[in-house]
Amino acid sequence: MNVAPRTRLNYKQALAWLYSLQRFGIKLGLENVQRLLDECCSGVCVKRQALGTSASTPKVIHVAGTNGKGSVCAMIDSICRARGYRTGLFISPHLITFRERIRVNGEMISEDAVADGLTMIRDLIANWDPHPTFFEVTTALALKHFGDAKIDIAILETGLGGRLDATNAVQSDVSVITPIGLDHEEWLGNTLAQIAGEKAGIIKPRVPVVSAPQQPQAEEVIRAQAGECRSPVQFVNETYHASPVALRGEFQKQNAALAIAAIRAANIDVKERAIVRGLAAIEWPARFQKWDERTIIDGAHNPGAAHILAQTWREVFGDQKATLVLAVLLDKDLRGICEALAPIAASVLLPKIRSERAATPEELSKVLSGIAPRLPCSITSTVGDALMLARAKPNPILITGSLHFAGEVLAHLHGQPAAFEECAQ
Repeated sequence: MNVAPRTRLNYKQALAWLYSLQRFGIKLGLENVQRLLDECCSGVCVKRQALGTSASTPKVIHVAGTNGKGSVCAMIDSICRARGYRTGLFISPHLITFRERIRVNGEMISEDAVADGLTMIRDLIANWDPHPTFFEVTTALALKHFGDAKIDIAILETGLGGRLDATNAVQSDVSVITPIGLDHEEWLGNTLAQIAGEKAGIIKPRVPVVSAPQQPQAEEVIRAQAGECRSPVQFVNETYHASPVALRGEFQKQNAALAIAAIRAANIDVKERAIVRGLAAIEWPARFQKWDERTIIDGAHNPGAAHILAQTWREVFGDQKATLVLAVLLDKDLRGICEALAPIAASVLLPKIRSERAATPEELSKVLSGIAPRLPCSITSTVGDALMLARAKPNPILITGSLHFAGEVLAHLHGQPAAFEECAQ
C-alpha cells in the first residue's frame, strides 16, 4: 500500500502519538490487527501459514494466563539465548521505559527504531476506520522489529485475555497457559470458567498446548478447547529443581518447568547446559526483586499473585513481618489483595502515586481497616516520602500492589523519569 510520507517523528513525538491512541480504548478482536500486520509486517510471523515451515520462519511461543506470564516469557527467552538462538521478546506492561516491551536478544528496541516504526505505522493507518488501538500498533511495531532483526524465536505475551488479543493474530508453534485466576473481569468474564475460555482462545488447531496446574474449572475448559482443536495438551505439575533459578520463590521453579516444557513442545533444540545457564542468568524486575538487603519490589496486582507473594515472603523472611508500601489500581480487587498481604505486614504505608487509575490511599486505608483494624496504616503524599518512612522502620520493606506502581518506584530509585513522563514534551 502506498502511503504519502509525512514528517518523521522523533522518539518522544512517536510515543506521544502512540499514547494518544489510548482514546480509542481497548477493542478486543482480530480483524483490525490482522489487516495491520498484513500490511506492515509482510513475511514476518503472521504469514507462517502461507510461508509454510521453512528454516527461515521463526518459531513462535505464545503465552497467556493470569499470573506468571512475564516470568515464563523471560525464562524462555533467557534459555533460548543461552543456546545461541536469536530471540524476540514482546511483553507488557513496561515498568520504566516503553522500550522494555520489545527486545531482540535481550536488547531493548532502540529509540530510533521506535520512532521509525511508529512513523511508518502512523502514515499507514492515518485514514483507517476503525483506527487501530495502542496495543494493536505496539504489537505491529514489535513484529516489524522482529522481522527486521531476523530472529529465530519469537516469545509473545498476551496483553489481555487471549482469544481476541492482538497477539493471537500470529500463528504459533506452542500455546502456553500460566495459572488462571480472576482478573480483568470487566473484559473477560466474572467466573473462572469464562476467563479460562478467553485465555484458552490462544489454542490453535493441532498446535501443542502446555499449561501450568489449574483449578478444576479452568482445567476443564482448557482440555475441552484443546480437544476441539485436536491439539495435544500437557499439564506441567512438577517443579524444576535441577539447578538454581535466579528468580526467587518456589513458584518460580514451577514457572521454570513450564518454560522448559514449552520450549520442548515447540521442538526447539535446547541442551541441559543452556537451561542451567539461562535460568541462572535471568533478570526480571519487580518479581520479588531484591533492591537492597532489606527491600523487595513485586508487581503482584491481583489476589492470586498477592497470595503467592505472601507465601514467597514467608519462604525468604520466615515470621519476620514487612513494612508494606502499597498502591493498587482502582479496577483491581482491593479487598482480595489486602486480605492476602495484611498477615505479613507489621505496618502499611500508602503513598499517593501518579497514576490516574490508582485507588486513593484513603480508599485502601478504609479497606485495610476493615480487614485488620489494629494494623498501623499511614498515608503519604509521595512515593519518596513513603520510602523514607519505610527505611526509618526496623522491618524489611515490601513494595507491591501494581506493576505500574513498581515501575514508578524503580524510576524513583534509579533517578529516571517514570513511564508516564517518558513522552512528555
